[in-house]
Amino acid sequence: MKKIHLFITFSLISFLLKAQSPMPKNIIFMVGDGMGVAQVYTSIVTMKGKSNFERFPYIGFSKTYSYSDFTTDSGAGGSALFTGQKVNNKAISLSPDGKPLTTLLEKAQQHGLSTGFVVSTIVNCATPASTYAHVSNRNEFDSITLQLSQSKLDFFSGGGAMYFKPANRKDGLSPIDTLTKRGYDVVYTLEDMTKSDAEKIGALLTEGYPAKYPERGDILTKGVEKAIKHLSRKDDGFVLMIEGSQIDYGGHDTTLSVVINEVVEFDKVIGMVLDYAIEDGETLVIVTADHETGGLTLPGGNIKDGTMQAIFTTTNHTGVMVPIFAYGPGADKFAGIMENQDIYPKILQIMGWEK
Repeated sequence: MKKIHLFITFSLISFLLKAQSPMPKNIIFMVGDGMGVAQVYTSIVTMKGKSNFERFPYIGFSKTYSYSDFTTDSGAGGSALFTGQKVNNKAISLSPDGKPLTTLLEKAQQHGLSTGFVVSTIVNCATPASTYAHVSNRNEFDSITLQLSQSKLDFFSGGGAMYFKPANRKDGLSPIDTLTKRGYDVVYTLEDMTKSDAEKIGALLTEGYPAKYPERGDILTKGVEKAIKHLSRKDDGFVLMIEGSQIDYGGHDTTLSVVINEVVEFDKVIGMVLDYAIEDGETLVIVTADHETGGLTLPGGNIKDGTMQAIFTTTNHTGVMVPIFAYGPGADKFAGIMENQDIYPKILQIMGWEK
């Protein structure tokens, strides 16, 4: 009788394990630009124990050096995260020998998933560009913008409308016309973005670089809400990249208040994403950084008051490891210390995609 009970028990466990597939349907990849451990801790202290960073069951670290330098820039950092290969500083998803590298979003498109990104900087900045463009220098804005207009993204949101206008381009082309002809609803306000029911949406919510938070308003949170709603309309799954872009700017400016505001907003978005993933049950969430900016240290503070003292040791990037947080199917793969280029092949393995 005991053997029968044991057999039934093991059979039930086996069934449940098979029912809970380790392969996620969706991936939400979040990048805190310039976000090291100290930047994360500013949110934990400020929010007095209510930080969403503390909700993740798996945490690791990423080594961020690029192919060419001990200290990476955002182009090389983003490219390593989204292509699985280290590249030269300033390069965007282009190998050291000049070959285009397939990005995570491009790979997802090959497998029929919807794709998009939401950022709090211009849409052709280094990190978002690393998901769709292939250039040797991140400052090739004309080429990057043109490649965005020719991409297969289903949704994108950020700033930088000026780069799409012929008068501001050396080539005199109009990427907005290209987007429109390809069926995109190009919108310029949060209201129009929220109301749009088009199959493909491009939201250019500021003319140039968005202001710092909170002056720029809710372009990140509203963009993420719309992106998830839009991309999840199809049953095949989606890959969404979200960047808290201006954490980096606070580090370059060596201004603690900017870092805190930007990380706290990013923390809020993390909460939104985790709530969605928990309810959905089929979404892998990865949060990491391309590098740390400012060499931030926190030598003193008051946890009860949510205040802290800060010292910045540089106005540039540093070469220290950055944290990785993961939740959902396959999240355990991202615990431990790894190269930034290891994250991409881990995702491919989890999804059952070939390199």
